[in-house]
Amino acid sequence: MSEDLWPPHALDDPEVGAPPVPSASGGVTLVIPTFNESANVDELLRRLRDALPASPPCEVLFVDDSTDDTPAVIEKAAADCPFPVAVLHRDSPAGGLGGAVVEGIGRAGSEWIVVMDADLQHPPHLVPELVAEGDRTGADLVVASRYLPGGSRAGLAGGYRVAVSRGATWLAKGLFPRALRGISDPMSGFFALRRSAVTGAVTGGVLKPLGYKILLELAVRLRFSPGGAPGRPLKTAEVPFVFQDRFAGESKSTAREGLRFLTHLAALRSASPLARMIGFGLIGLSGFVPNLLALWLLTHAGAQYLAAEVVANQAGVLWNFLLIEALLFRDRRRHRHWADRVGRFALLANADLLLRIPLIALFVGRFGLGVLPATALALVTTFVLRFAATEALVYLPRGPRAAARTRSTTRS
Repeated sequence: MSEDLWPPHALDDPEVGAPPVPSASGGVTLVIPTFNESANVDELLRRLRDALPASPPCEVLFVDDSTDDTPAVIEKAAADCPFPVAVLHRDSPAGGLGGAVVEGIGRAGSEWIVVMDADLQHPPHLVPELVAEGDRTGADLVVASRYLPGGSRAGLAGGYRVAVSRGATWLAKGLFPRALRGISDPMSGFFALRRSAVTGAVTGGVLKPLGYKILLELAVRLRFSPGGAPGRPLKTAEVPFVFQDRFAGESKSTAREGLRFLTHLAALRSASPLARMIGFGLIGLSGFVPNLLALWLLTHAGAQYLAAEVVANQAGVLWNFLLIEALLFRDRRRHRHWADRVGRFALLANADLLLRIPLIALFVGRFGLGVLPATALALVTTFVLRFAATEALVYLPRGPRAAARTRSTTRS
């Protein structure tokens, strides 16, 4: 990935207009991801000039994925700012908006990090209030919520977007009731984060952002792997805010982003081994549908039923592979070439059939089980073995050297 940082060495050398690295006693870094937001930059920085206090010291870092002149507009507008402003431009926008925020967090040196959008739907005057609430309560994460008394989602354009936002919130809170306890608005993109709570997660590669909903990623991942104090639950607080109308430009929310959100939810929900195993089993059950459909089509076309069953089984295998790739092991696909993964997965899936018959014979002949209990036990045994083998032989890294080569190829 190619990166350009303006001013040069801005995050390392405070003498060139860079964000300084404040002491542990204070400081705020605003991380603002941008994608073609040039029409909003002047007004955003003007409002930030009016809103940000002189103490603690503040800095602004734009992480930019734009294809327009947004970086140049930021550079020009920054000349009138009393606080340091830097731009990290990414030629390869890995992880979308969430990936941009994680990169910004990794660059920040302040005690507090505030994440907000550039379109003025997040009111800049609330930045000091978010940080003050964190200091007052000792929270690690302070969320600006549209769903507290005094908050509003008024800036959402139309009933459709309101319904989608509400539905996404209910779905997320239903899937992660513990991790999102105390967070009424997990879809918010406006929040303050204590740097000590996330540093370990960023450097350790715990965070795997996908798309817009970076708060959901942080709240769920850090709930179980806090960056600052392993084993300590993330302490949260909230302040109400009124979601504003977009100042200029068009919303980046699309059907594609909705699909990425659903994929992200599945990846978060399947992060633990037990959840992955359950998901693996449910996907395997769903594979009976394409299997039976293919069998019906082949036999009605005149194919011999045994040959048709062998071919139809491959339809179920392919269905299972595609869902497992998308929902369970999305973040591990880079370890092997796709053809290697397909071949290994198909081999394991078909070996399951060959192993099941000897196991049934063993359970009946050696242990005296009935045919039905023996078959059920064989199904469970081969399922557990196939899940473990799939994770180990298809999706785990091939070794330090091979993994290093894969990372190098991915970057290229």
